[in-house]
Amino acid sequence: MMKKVNRKFKNNWNRTREEGEDGRRPQGKELVVESLKLPKDSLLGASIVTLTGNTEVFVENYKGIIEYTSQMILLQGKTCKIEISGKRLNIVYYTNEDMKISGCVDTVRYLM
Repeated sequence: MMKKVNRKFKNNWNRTREEGEDGRRPQGKELVVESLKLPKDSLLGASIVTLTGNTEVFVENYKGIIEYTSQMILLQGKTCKIEISGKRLNIVYYTNEDMKISGCVDTVRYLM
């Protein structure tokens, strides 16, 4: 005796697999990068933010500094803005590719 397959479940599974976790289908470069399983950060220019506790932030692949105070640093990424807020924030060093921020970090937000 054969069981009837729940088509709704099957269709939802296929939709999720094809569209990805965020509910949209990859297009153009993103589709090629995902299908070849290549690193997104270097090929798509995605920013990488690495936190060490709440005292250091290391940012890679950013375009520029929009605003810089001791309470908030706003960076322009390739695809979004990155806001780092806290107390006694200080840019230790920055290059064209990366930056190190020290201080007491409260929040890191990505702004579209």
